[in-house]
Parts: sequence; C-alpha cells; structure tokens
Amino acid sequence: MIDTFIQLLNIAAQLFILLIVIQAVMSFVLPPYHPAREWVDRIVGPFLNPIRRVVPLVGMFDFSPLILIILVQLLFRVITSFLFTLR
Repeated sequence: MIDTFIQLLNIAAQLFILLIVIQAVMSFVLPPYHPAREWVDRIVGPFLNPIRRVVPLVGMFDFSPLILIILVQLLFRVITSFLFTLR
C-alpha cells in the first residue's frame, strides 16, 4: 500500500516538475495572454511567486523555476524517506 502511494507521489512530483519546465519554456515562446500559458501559469504561478519575491532576478534570468524544481525534489525525498520508515 505504501509502495503504491510512493509511486503515485513520484508521478505527481514528476508531472509538476514537467509543468514547471513547460512554463519556463512557454514564457520565452508564447505571449503572456495565450490560453495555454495562462493555464500553466495558474497552476505553477502560486508556487513561483513567493520564490520570486525572495530571489531577485540575476540580470535578465529568473532562477525561481530552478529553485522550485529543487524544492519539489527535496520535499519528495523527505516524504518518501519518511514513508519508507513506516513500511
């Protein structure tokens, strides 16, 4: 049961990381009011905005998606290590 939950958690984390990457790429390619970009921004934006308030832009580069990916992976590892101890 716990193994199945860990696998589902892994899939959710990987999908969220994929959405973060898609959002970063679409910010270079699509205009801000494109429906696909708005949809992804509605999902990823609430997680990126607090990071953007803390981490300033470096030149014209925004490192908040990279930081969010690292945080998602770290959170996944902490949760899975806790769940492995419950087995």
